[in-house]
Amino acid sequence: MYPGDAEFGFELLVCRWAEEAWPPAGGRGDEDAVLVARQLGTKRRRWDTVVVECDPAGLAARACFGDRELDSDLLHVVLHAPEEWAWYRDALPHPGYPWRYVRAAVHRAAGRGVVEKRRRGNRIEIRRVAPYPDWVRRIVAIENKPDLDASAARALSDQLSRDVEDALADEVWVATHATGNRVEPALLEDVPVEVGILAFSFDADASGDDWADASVEWHPSDVTPPDAESDEERRTTRLELAERAYGSGWRSYHDTMRPDCRHFELRRFGRALVPHCAAKGRPQTAAECAGSCPEFEPEPPVWRTRGWPIEGGPGKGIQRLLGDRRARVRAREAGEDGEE
Repeated sequence: MYPGDAEFGFELLVCRWAEEAWPPAGGRGDEDAVLVARQLGTKRRRWDTVVVECDPAGLAARACFGDRELDSDLLHVVLHAPEEWAWYRDALPHPGYPWRYVRAAVHRAAGRGVVEKRRRGNRIEIRRVAPYPDWVRRIVAIENKPDLDASAARALSDQLSRDVEDALADEVWVATHATGNRVEPALLEDVPVEVGILAFSFDADASGDDWADASVEWHPSDVTPPDAESDEERRTTRLELAERAYGSGWRSYHDTMRPDCRHFELRRFGRALVPHCAAKGRPQTAAECAGSCPEFEPEPPVWRTRGWPIEGGPGKGIQRLLGDRRARVRAREAGEDGEE
């Protein structure tokens, strides 16, 4: 099955599977790379899982700009920073809002080391550190519904139809739990025909790649609009989305949960590491794991003074571990040394 009865546990396993095995048909080659993120989207729509299909060489070049995401203001500076020194107002296109905000972004970009900055008289000049690469090929959105019954399908139908119409993602899927029936119930529900359906079964005790099985019950349509190349707003929004995926990755759950609680643990499920609450004796959801939880207990200070392997407390150790795993996946997908 999957850890816990909530969609959260199912979502984490889908993300881990996608990190290892995307695309569903298999056959990821040396010229393919993926980044996986969760709970990502726009002001209008948030997806459970986002898979960014990348160019490996471009992904490796993206590393020149650091591990953190470049937000929209920083992207405006980095994308248009000139090869030779120039006044930032001459180098950058007008943003559509006051230049003082651009100037603040220039200072922030220089502080991050993603552009170079110098002052000539009363003018601030900038120069790029490297060309920003074209590293994003496609964006795939996945909605996770382990129990896709009729009522859940009805609630999802309008959202999925808008996803297809908006075409911000190139492909849209629904991931659900496999029932083993001759015809999976998800095929009989009201899901837009353009949306693919993946049926998952997981085995926590299986070794190697056998821990997760994904069956394609319905193939999706490519919903990329014909004018995608000339749609600057779509391109910008997708790049901002990809940058957020690059900066967080699906292991970002430790940013919204409380690994500094003495009851917070990581447990292995197949090839995934999922959070577990020792006080509740079960996997917890992200909403449960907060400072308002009645079982929350901060780590005792003595736990943070024992040196290696604690180095600041178990919570900090968990954050480092998940951060290191994220960095290894990036390096692997970019064709560098490093395995998960």
